[in-house]
Amino acid sequence: MYQLNLAELSVAEFLNQYWQKKPLLIKGGFKHFVDPLTADELAGLATEEEIESRIVSCVDKQWDMQTGPFEDFSEFGDKGWTLLVQAVDHWHPLAAKLLDPFRFIPNWRIDDLMVSFSTPGGGVGPHLDQYDVFIIQGEGKRHWRVGMPDSNLQQLCPHPRLLQVSPFVDCIDVITEPGDILYIPPGCPHDGISVENSLNYSVGFRAPAQKDLLTGLADHLIDNDISGQRFSDAKRSAATSVGRIDETDLNQIQQLLQQLVADRNQLPHWFGNLITRAKHELDLNEPDPHYGEDEIAEYIDEGSVLSRTGGLRCCYYQQHNDSDLLLFINGDQITLPPDELLTAQLLCDNTELAAAENRHFISSAQRLLLLTNLINQGYWYFSE
Repeated sequence: MYQLNLAELSVAEFLNQYWQKKPLLIKGGFKHFVDPLTADELAGLATEEEIESRIVSCVDKQWDMQTGPFEDFSEFGDKGWTLLVQAVDHWHPLAAKLLDPFRFIPNWRIDDLMVSFSTPGGGVGPHLDQYDVFIIQGEGKRHWRVGMPDSNLQQLCPHPRLLQVSPFVDCIDVITEPGDILYIPPGCPHDGISVENSLNYSVGFRAPAQKDLLTGLADHLIDNDISGQRFSDAKRSAATSVGRIDETDLNQIQQLLQQLVADRNQLPHWFGNLITRAKHELDLNEPDPHYGEDEIAEYIDEGSVLSRTGGLRCCYYQQHNDSDLLLFINGDQITLPPDELLTAQLLCDNTELAAAENRHFISSAQRLLLLTNLINQGYWYFSE
């Protein structure tokens, strides 16, 4: 539905020249852009308890931030504020289509689609993020300034829940129009101020920190009751100071930890589970009553189309062609036989499965059972 236009750049050239290196204005990145939702629809999402939303405003140079759900927007006036709604792709199937053109980056790196509505003068102030983002201009216009990473920038906190940066030198200064796209790498300061009522769509990417990875590994070890090797010191010499931690002991502790992290037998299991867990609530609609396998087969025979629930994270891993396939869906692992690569690819590489693709799942009882279970969990649903 949305086709990314990189002008004279190929995807490979974009990745080589810009990805995580420098910002880029993609003028007319989406030709003849049509907003997938309206400002009123976005406001409607912000009234829901389970959807994360916030409003950032600045009046007389005084910054404020309030978190949703919101019942009334009239108190904010007609200028100087921005409504931001996280994970809109979880709740709005048409908006979720905006993620598809950016899937030249692996699924596990894609975070969510944040959508913002700003009144004239609205923005969140100059700031930087620790992840890549594509910002798509929808309805209206916005004045953007983007700079390169600068270690001299200072963090500012004009409000207890707002983190901004000191003034920066820009390398991009532009007023974006519908269909324009800004690519901003991690650490690049940027500031967007709405010229008129406007919508923006931010496609964010995950960049797990070492802390998050180690926490995920610790959770995996606890959940699976894996203790690993214990410290041992059969060649210990008598201590000259019993209160001292010496370098030999620290080296051995470090080696124990490194061996744990370096275990490639465990790595795909805990990482796959960690990286496919939803960060925001999913709009799961579990069918009631559950479908039987014969009903699923009948729908597929009739040519029905399957859609994946917005925000559902799916990845797979196969070390060798003759090794089992590990399929990860929403933090759970499903082990498939080595020859089921196409099954894993269909489920992970597509957000919609056409009638011809669905027939793959009725060609074996095991595939049909797998698909039935996924549909009954609300992960996939018949859209036609």
